[in-house]
Amino acid sequence: MTQLTEHSAPLSSAAALERGRAATLTSAVLRGAFAAGLGLGAIAVLVMAMWITSPFPDSGAGGALRIAAGLWLLGHGVELVRPDTLSGTPAPIGVVPLLLMGLPAWLAYRAARDALEPDEGRPQLTGLGAVCTVSGGYLLVGASAVLYAGGGALTAHPLRAALTLPVLTVLSAAAGAWTAHGCPRLPLPQRLPGAVRRALARTFWTPAGRRGVAVAGRSGAAACLLLVGGGALLVGASLVWHGDPAHTSFVQLAGDWSGRVAVLLLGLALVPNAAVWGAAYGLGPGFALGTTATATPLGVVGTPALPSFPLLAAVPDGPGTPLNWAAAGVPVVAGLAVAWFTVRVAAPPFALREEAWSARGTALTAALGGVVCAGLTAVLAGLAGGPLGSGRLAAFGPVWWLTGAAALAWTVALGVPAALLLRLWRLRERRPKDLPAAEQPPATGPGAASGAGGAESGAPGGAWWRMPWRRPAGRGGAGAAAPGPRAPSEEEEAIGGLDILDALDVAEAGAGAGPGGSAGAAAGGTTGAGRTSGASGAGRTSGASGAGRTGGAGSTGAGAREAIDPAFEPYDFLPAEAWHERGAREARWAAFKEASGGLMADFPATPGPLAPEPPSPRKGGSGTDEDPGGVTP
Repeated sequence: MTQLTEHSAPLSSAAALERGRAATLTSAVLRGAFAAGLGLGAIAVLVMAMWITSPFPDSGAGGALRIAAGLWLLGHGVELVRPDTLSGTPAPIGVVPLLLMGLPAWLAYRAARDALEPDEGRPQLTGLGAVCTVSGGYLLVGASAVLYAGGGALTAHPLRAALTLPVLTVLSAAAGAWTAHGCPRLPLPQRLPGAVRRALARTFWTPAGRRGVAVAGRSGAAACLLLVGGGALLVGASLVWHGDPAHTSFVQLAGDWSGRVAVLLLGLALVPNAAVWGAAYGLGPGFALGTTATATPLGVVGTPALPSFPLLAAVPDGPGTPLNWAAAGVPVVAGLAVAWFTVRVAAPPFALREEAWSARGTALTAALGGVVCAGLTAVLAGLAGGPLGSGRLAAFGPVWWLTGAAALAWTVALGVPAALLLRLWRLRERRPKDLPAAEQPPATGPGAASGAGGAESGAPGGAWWRMPWRRPAGRGGAGAAAPGPRAPSEEEEAIGGLDILDALDVAEAGAGAGPGGSAGAAAGGTTGAGRTSGASGAGRTSGASGAGRTGGAGSTGAGAREAIDPAFEPYDFLPAEAWHERGAREARWAAFKEASGGLMADFPATPGPLAPEPPSPRKGGSGTDEDPGGVTP
């Protein structure tokens, strides 16, 4: 009895686990079938609405539903055949409306992504399992649509449908599963040769390589979008230019309003195709107008075979004019976009040379962005064209490999030099715009910026008053340049010379050149304050005391004082104990009050926490002094 009780729980758990796995698989299959049915139903609703409103329908409701199934298959890239023609020869239809293709791709993507959402009490599917189950349910509905459309006005060859229909479905489902897992980095295929794997691991699979690939992907995608957008702009301008032929074709195709609505919907579905054709036209290779004619910016070569359709009425005719040649501005903008999106990461604005990418890395990333743009453009050109019939209508649209090669040539030839020039421009040495040319600080090269100390490290946070375009002269070392002297303004003359900020700026630059670090900056600032105050000898004594406290850095502070006052004579440094004497503190405090122009409040001073008082002879070495003699600045 005990053994049966102990084994009953695992058996029930295993059965529940199997039931949960079966329920998860069934749910994923149903998700795929529901996505396919939703897309098919949306197209069927539109076709049935056109059939109901048509005054002279050519077929019954069954024929309209078969046409809807055929259009749904055409949206997946399946080539259809129109068996009833005037010549009696079946005519293929292979031009896929790209806008119609977006609906099934988005539905399959969402189905795979939703299938990987965790359900309470059910096991989680793997990415491969979600792709297989969702695609399986989707393709079951697709096979039924192929069989149902077989007896209609638009049929699909079963073998071609079996080869074409799964491509869009599986790719969209794989994209949805990849997104559901957080877009992870794909591992290197195990079947690759060892040398290829090592080369890829050292280049594209390193953190820097992955970042470069991401930048190249963004720049290439942006350039491709600009190409397509420029092509749409060319098509729109051509439609306006050929407005009368386009209107005549639109009116002749349908006499009733329901037929015109159908023509309008078909034209809207083909707008992305026309944009790709316009991009191919701007790139140079142009597009085919049948098997005997090609339209390029230089003119139309051959005799076009154009059916009556409003979008085709916008095709230019005759030899090319300067207006046609202006279409070359579209790939120019795409090439500059590759450079811009590359340099915005490789060399951000106001970036130092050490922080920016190398010229070689920038050029390679821009070239890779051109390759990505060329690949995307070639794919779109292959999808946007196809046959519209037999004979002279067997070829319509751009040639994919010519369009891709032209996009590669334009983007690489313009993007790489533009990226290098833009990088050089952003890494140029900038000077403050508020100083005259004779008083601007000397520029520093890359070698001066590679030190270990400097104004930044010597006084962190002390240069907050500098203007945004004033970079530190260097990251350290003696190569850091200090700003030169300038004439005091009227307000500065009223308070006794240069202001406190300029004096501290000069002292900070002098302190960064020595080993004193921040202590030297503080000492130099005090020395500058003593000079700025224009006070009596007490102020000068305090400056000398500050120089003596910092040792080697104090001499640099004295050099900064010589830059301000050419008549300054160096003198011997006082002992370090003189810095903490009561008279020296009072003199420093008075110098700062006088230099501030009366802005500093007169409040009782307290001894500084960082500088302990020396033992007082009156207290017997107790180390305290009850007489407040000022504050150590």
